[in-house]
Amino acid sequence: FSFLSDLQSKYAHQPTFLQAVQEMANSLTHIFHNPSNPTQSQFYRRAFLIMAEPERTISFRIPWVDDHGTLRINRGWRVEFSSALGPYKGGLRFHHSVDEGILKFLGFEQIFKNALTGLPLGGGKGILKFL
Repeated sequence: FSFLSDLQSKYAHQPTFLQAVQEMANSLTHIFHNPSNPTQSQFYRRAFLIMAEPERTISFRIPWVDDHGTLRINRGWRVEFSSALGPYKGGLRFHHSVDEGILKFLGFEQIFKNALTGLPLGGGKGILKFL
């Protein structure tokens, strides 16, 4: 989709996130390209772009001392998408292999999971990397 080109160049380093956006866009092709109502199609493309861009991404660190007295520092992130329906809802992952692209993928999909269950909530996800 040509209307996704800016998003694709901005997040080229996050292929998992872009794949989720592309797959969702593919499933919505019929509303993005409706020849009988081009104004409505344009509206849906713009709305999709707004939803696909995180409203905020928060990064943080958690310093702690293990049982042997060694200082450890873990990193964490929280991403929040589309508060149009309400506050953000989503889970937290604890894993060393999750990166910001996967986090955005999970948060983006959370928008639709919440909407399909009828919850008036936006999408959010968090990760905490323990190394």
